[in-house]
Amino acid sequence: MISVSDEMVVRLCAPTLACVKTGSLFSTAFASDVEMYGAVRRLNRLLGKSGIRVLPLRWRDGHALIYLYRPSQLERDLKNALARQLLRECGYACETPCQALRTLINRLSDYTEFPHEIGLFLGYPPKDVEGFMHRRGEFVLCGRWKVYDDPQTARAMWSLCDHCTANCLKRLEAGCAIETLAISS
Repeated sequence: MISVSDEMVVRLCAPTLACVKTGSLFSTAFASDVEMYGAVRRLNRLLGKSGIRVLPLRWRDGHALIYLYRPSQLERDLKNALARQLLRECGYACETPCQALRTLINRLSDYTEFPHEIGLFLGYPPKDVEGFMHRRGEFVLCGRWKVYDDPQTARAMWSLCDHCTANCLKRLEAGCAIETLAISS
């Protein structure tokens, strides 16, 4: 039995399904790595046509950290000069998104905490990621992430994410399949 329900994915990843956010993360338990890889394959099969990829970033003690993301948006995000600089500071080669993801996977396996730069993989503004990395206590707003630069834009994004989640959950409950909720990019 696959322990990743469509409802769980929609609840935790709707902004990525709706092309509002680059990526989403969630952690869930699996009976085995075989079950985890089966769930990842299923989601990739359902969502891949919409430009979404699902990747396990870490497997530890029966739990997987799953990254659902849009490769095209990640590529665009990682071209940002500040994002590239922050990743270089953390030891990333930054030549391609695939290389950056491999480095992130390695960093996640080496640390018990999330590496601070993970926000860049989720679509957080680079200035906010930089603020979190270098000015931890000086944020101006806290919500889905800590905001250091533009609280108005962050509030608008959070509102849009909430709207996407509510709308996608409503459509899922009405019988829409998860693959129909994913906007093609």
